[in-house]
Amino acid sequence: MADKIMLLDGHSLLNRAFYGLPDLTNAEGKHTNAILGFLNIMLRYVEEEKPTHLLVAFDRKEPTFRHIKYKEYKGTRKPMPAELHEQVPLMKEVLKTMEIPIITQAGIEADDILGTIGKEAEEAGFDVAIVSGDRDLLQLATKKVKIKIPKTKASGTVTEDYYEEDVRELYGVSPTEFIDMKGLMGDTSDNIPGVKGVGEKTALTLLQKYTTLENIYDHIDEIKGKLQEKLINDKDNAFFSKEIATIYRDVPLNI
Repeated sequence: MADKIMLLDGHSLLNRAFYGLPDLTNAEGKHTNAILGFLNIMLRYVEEEKPTHLLVAFDRKEPTFRHIKYKEYKGTRKPMPAELHEQVPLMKEVLKTMEIPIITQAGIEADDILGTIGKEAEEAGFDVAIVSGDRDLLQLATKKVKIKIPKTKASGTVTEDYYEEDVRELYGVSPTEFIDMKGLMGDTSDNIPGVKGVGEKTALTLLQKYTTLENIYDHIDEIKGKLQEKLINDKDNAFFSKEIATIYRDVPLNI
């Protein structure tokens, strides 16, 4: 039986747990609902997946290479609530006490850490489970890399599991083409522009016919009317958005 590594997206899971559970405090008045929700998710999946290896990746406050390229990246997001912010260091302290490795690196997002370690583990023969509430990570799904997306509610956690074929079945595109879809339609949560006026339905129709963003523009003369005009006007945005939305799988990590 192959070794299995489970990789957790720290801030994403804390955020989901915080909004999925009612406000809770300990005897000292510190908020604890995100920590409780995170631990419930992690321990449930440890029991379910039975990984031989485990780690948690967190974002850092320093600007990433995406912010350097595009200063408006994630610029529309609201600041983290103080009640959640105070739980982050305590969550890390709990994980360290449990002897669970934490990885953070200045200038690199947790997504890229997860993508890089996931790729290395897959190439080393591991089965891989990546746990995140962020659907952007669906682009990392392969035949051996599973993306687990928890939905935390007061009644419990519901999980969606995605391998490569599950992404194709849900969206009609492969995990790689999922990145091209982001290039076309953008992503309001990350403030990625995409092509103005092109939504998910149109992006999927284009990709199901032409497969990649590059191929769409190679056949731009076949696309008629207003859609062609939109694509031509926002061509630079489309390719730039694809670049920003791509999770890197080969970032240098100090581990």
